[in-house]
Amino acid sequence: MMKQADEVRKIKLYDICKKAKEQGVENCEITNVTDNTANVVKGSLFVCIKGARFDGHLVAGEMLEKGAVAVVTDHDTGVENQIIVDNTRLALAELCSKVSGNPTDRLKLIAVTGTNGKTTVAHLVKHILTELNKKCGCIGTAGNDLCDGKLTDSPHGTPTTPSPTTLYKWFSEMAKNGAEYCVMEASSMALCQYRVADEKFLSAGFTNLTRDHLDYHLTMENYFDAKARLFTLTDNAVVCIDDDYGKILAERHKDTAITYSVKEKADIYADYIKMTATGSEFMLIDSRSEKACRVKLNMTGLYNVQNALCAIALVAADGFEITECAKALESCKGVDGRLNTVYEGDFTVITDYAHTDDALRKMLSAVKPMVEGRLICLFGGAGERDREKRLMMAAAVSEYADVLVISSDNPASEDPDAIIEEVYAGADKSLPCIKEADRRLAIEKALAIAKKGDVIVLAGKGHERYQIIGKEYQPFCEREIVEEILSRKE
Repeated sequence: MMKQADEVRKIKLYDICKKAKEQGVENCEITNVTDNTANVVKGSLFVCIKGARFDGHLVAGEMLEKGAVAVVTDHDTGVENQIIVDNTRLALAELCSKVSGNPTDRLKLIAVTGTNGKTTVAHLVKHILTELNKKCGCIGTAGNDLCDGKLTDSPHGTPTTPSPTTLYKWFSEMAKNGAEYCVMEASSMALCQYRVADEKFLSAGFTNLTRDHLDYHLTMENYFDAKARLFTLTDNAVVCIDDDYGKILAERHKDTAITYSVKEKADIYADYIKMTATGSEFMLIDSRSEKACRVKLNMTGLYNVQNALCAIALVAADGFEITECAKALESCKGVDGRLNTVYEGDFTVITDYAHTDDALRKMLSAVKPMVEGRLICLFGGAGERDREKRLMMAAAVSEYADVLVISSDNPASEDPDAIIEEVYAGADKSLPCIKEADRRLAIEKALAIAKKGDVIVLAGKGHERYQIIGKEYQPFCEREIVEEILSRKE
């Protein structure tokens, strides 16, 4: 690590920022690039970012006094050694790339965006490339693989797509570890905030767009526009036209888009689809080459057929045969936190990450036909997020579940009991419902009422190993909790 730090210290300002030379700022040595005031040391280049709660421009002078050699701003702040740019967020990503040695020049980047399905598609892409003997890094919600032989969780509080200061370090590590590809989830906020510079992506996938993150984007149009930025950075836009916004995006990029569908004919589409409790099988048809092949998945649900089509098309964009990409998926066992069976006996317990009305509806509709007894769904609305979504989630669960268990899902600083009441307002009041703010106790109550043939779905946490209570990330693994509760009953 010391060697890397020494290399960074030798970087001169003009090496990474032409505007500094143009604007007459001294060509000093740079120790690091940061937008975090706590990370400013002697030799830092501080980038002023205006956020919802704090504007870095207000402390530009203070950062220079702290030791920063220069500050990057989007307007004249009146301080010395300032470098004025049009977009400081984009500048931060570009500077982080340069100070890391432009690692993406050595990687083929594949990205996927959409409200639901990003993690699954990214996982499937990595699996396909690995089966094709290609070394592929991965960045996303369910873990990060820097091609160092480890799959690591992101630190608590790290978003799906991390900040540029972290992201480009990870790209650099991947490149050093011999990765040829990197597949990543690209969240709407990351795209909106330019956490990824104007990179050239080999291919980019769009899964769907349903209501989410409107506490940040305010409107669906803003939300869509944020996602759409990704497709200005690639010549291979892989787009689901089963989604209304996907149709708009496909039309916008009609000269280069690769469309996919499970409902109608597209460039790539699924036909003769068969579902079982543990998997699915379908005929993949490539209407461009008039080729077809049978695909077997160890994952059930129509939405997972969509995810598979997306992953196959994303990899095939680099010249691989559709048939070899499809064959590679047969050995994939599934994705952490997505329809994982954590107990199977007289009744079954499944965990899933679904936390939007659309995701809940798709997931529960896939599970429902396999249930012999009752479908019991435990779910809740996250705190400090779009409140209107809570009603919609309850309505979606009410369509399929026989029993509702409404509990906490990362309540943060909100009153969990108040959240539960807002969720319950959207529920079908004719259905049995248990309300319990303590999620561990809620799980125990759901297990206590389970009968032979019932299926319990614990929705919202999936791969997560924590609960956000207040500002604390408290340990919370549903698989372990289920095992512990059931072991006491034996």
